[in-house]
Amino acid sequence: MDLTTTYLGLELKNPLVASASPLSEKVETVQKLEEAGIAAVVMYSLFEEQIIHETLELDHYLDYGTESYAEALTYLPNIGRYSIGPEKYIDHLREVKKAVKIPVIGSLNGVSSGVWVDYASKIEEAGADALELNIYYLPFETDITCKNLEDTYIRFISKVRSKIEIPLAVKIGPYFTGMGNICKRMVEAGADGLVLFNRFYQPDYDLEQLEVVPHLTLSTSDELRMPLRWIALLSDRVETDFALTSGVHNAEDVLKAMMAGAKVAMLASVLLREGPERAHAILVDLKVWMKEHDYVSIKQMQGSMSQQATRESHALRRTNYIKELNSFKNLP
Repeated sequence: MDLTTTYLGLELKNPLVASASPLSEKVETVQKLEEAGIAAVVMYSLFEEQIIHETLELDHYLDYGTESYAEALTYLPNIGRYSIGPEKYIDHLREVKKAVKIPVIGSLNGVSSGVWVDYASKIEEAGADALELNIYYLPFETDITCKNLEDTYIRFISKVRSKIEIPLAVKIGPYFTGMGNICKRMVEAGADGLVLFNRFYQPDYDLEQLEVVPHLTLSTSDELRMPLRWIALLSDRVETDFALTSGVHNAEDVLKAMMAGAKVAMLASVLLREGPERAHAILVDLKVWMKEHDYVSIKQMQGSMSQQATRESHALRRTNYIKELNSFKNLP
């Protein structure tokens, strides 16, 4: 049974990739992921804010008493557990790379094209096999148009692309007016792969303390549907490697991702909840299903249920939407 696939030019032994999460904080955990069968791991993200914070701190000691320093620092978000400094991140990446044989993908999280993007080249120098650029920006300003925002994304990707030679994947959220167009533009700007979709963790309110607080909710398989649909729609239209993330919990989820046209399926929540060994069980179930349904390879099924490949292509666009609305009539 051939489970191999390619992603960002990397030959992988199977389509299971551990996505950016606390799982990569310890070298030992990454080793356990490799032992369980994970084909590649994406490091937890190095945030733009961390690098800016370190720069501001250095400026503070070099120019003590600067009027704007204290106030400027308060604008930086509390990044919690991801408080490790940028240089320590690079050192940790080197350690992980030495400890495992599977590809290790670095991760940068930000949205501006400032000096901090130089860390893309540092991640490359540390031995990363590829870089995942995780773009997150909440456009709450009323004077920012869709075009302004998308142009910012494209400039950012182009800037990072110019810094590195290793493959570049871009991880985005689903909230774009023209998803097909922005994906095409990102590829033209230098993205070798697209990761759909980023999970945006929404804050909550603490009514006793009257504070806005973080609220972490792990994913479920129900969240698979949105990236599944978009990859099925775009994999025939945008020439790039798609990675499906959010909602991958079992072998069926992985199979669906492959048939939609993804090259890899990324996991985090299920591994955090059940441990690295869950990957082995998924691979066993994957082989069993393939044997029972006469599939000899992963590549054989990739894209077999994309929009152009399926006879029910309209179900991926509006027909399914109409049917779902009509199904409410059958509810008690």
